[in-house]
Amino acid sequence: MDNIRAHLIIEGMVQGVWFRDSTREEATRLDLTGWVKNRFDGNVEIVAEGPREKVEKLIEWCHHGPPIARVTKVHEIREDFTGEFDSFRITF
Repeated sequence: MDNIRAHLIIEGMVQGVWFRDSTREEATRLDLTGWVKNRFDGNVEIVAEGPREKVEKLIEWCHHGPPIARVTKVHEIREDFTGEFDSFRITF
């Protein structure tokens, strides 16, 4: 399987709507590793690693997020896979 790493910035109404916890749940369901955090600018930042098709599913999910989120834009940067994570967590 082809492992990849994606670094995402999610814009919109994405804080205070369970976006981080829902992302962690979705990434864990997909068996991905990495982290999610709120940014000071009101956006959410995500780094996810794992098999290409599963990372792509998480990216697709991030375009809408949890039910009460309102995503307006997803910035995506592909980076080299590092394998540095052993789980997917919320970070601060």
